[in-house]
Amino acid sequence: MTPVELSRTVLHAVRRAVDAGDLAVDLHGLPDLPRRVSVAPPGPGGHGDYATNVALQLARPAGQPPLRVAEVLRPHLAHAAGIRDVEITGPGFLNIRLDRGTGSGLVRRVLEEGPRYGYSDLLAGRVFVLHVPYDVRAEVLADSLSRIVASQGGRVEVQHEEFRTAPTAPMSARPLPVSDGALVLRPLPAPEDPAPLGPDAARWALLHPAPHDRPRISADHLVQRESNPLFRVRYAHARTRVVHRNAADLGFAPEPAHSPQSAADADADAHADADLGTPTEATLLRLLADHPRLLSSVVPADATRPDPGTPSRLTRHLVTLADAVIPFLPTVLPRGAEKPSAAHRARLALADAAGAVLAGGLSLLGIDAPDHL
Repeated sequence: MTPVELSRTVLHAVRRAVDAGDLAVDLHGLPDLPRRVSVAPPGPGGHGDYATNVALQLARPAGQPPLRVAEVLRPHLAHAAGIRDVEITGPGFLNIRLDRGTGSGLVRRVLEEGPRYGYSDLLAGRVFVLHVPYDVRAEVLADSLSRIVASQGGRVEVQHEEFRTAPTAPMSARPLPVSDGALVLRPLPAPEDPAPLGPDAARWALLHPAPHDRPRISADHLVQRESNPLFRVRYAHARTRVVHRNAADLGFAPEPAHSPQSAADADADAHADADLGTPTEATLLRLLADHPRLLSSVVPADATRPDPGTPSRLTRHLVTLADAVIPFLPTVLPRGAEKPSAAHRARLALADAAGAVLAGGLSLLGIDAPDHL
């Protein structure tokens, strides 16, 4: 279950509580409750996989303390499919633990959808206008925003304009609103031409910093070492492909959910599930699950314009995912005389899923994801 799906599940639980008469809230007259409630990894003192503050949002319109609202919502949420347990912490946060099988279901979904994992029709039928100056960084940012909006079913129209400024006045780093659904895209320009870096490194150099930060154009984006975030992302993707090819040579394929045929297979399957519950695998699963939420946030629920910071957040998400994948990969293949087991197949499936998300994310940035590096 992804954060976007979990958000819908929480909202459905709220509606069930209202329909059952357990919660006296007029949802139709409550503009503060968005179409997607916020879910995120729990903060300090929290438990489980995700937490939501929906009880705090509903406390005032319900005329109840947040803790009481959380107590009302808890059974409606705990009985939802894919949720194992719900705990209440602090002033009324609902801490959600997902079913153990949710991880294998998530991996299977990523493998089925491939690099298009996270795409949706959330913005279907919506058109957004970007007013873009004749500046290379603005052009690249507009292109990446257009790709991400398209991944959510929307469309972007780019209109080029000349912006006259005083010679000593820097371009504004923040988008200036024009009309509903339109914005002026004016990131801080690059200090020099990024073209000598090549198309991929140049795009990364322009997109990785937030729009209000000045990009750094240097050969550091070309070095093949850990200090280069772009190299780490592309290297992690290439390594997932190497591991996949090596697994094929050893005669086994990815399998996120193993169907046991014997007691021995059942034991191996339980071991595979346990492996995907270790901290490293849990981190990977959380990052995979968070990918659709990041893409869908390109136009926030209460906004009418794309968020120009989305490509920058996507680059940071990919770096975090790459940094989690690289140390995980040595655990995928059998060692020595060890034979491939259900645990190895499950780890290979997780590695393939991470590689698909890395490739899909780079594609939305307009950057190539080579199988060999």
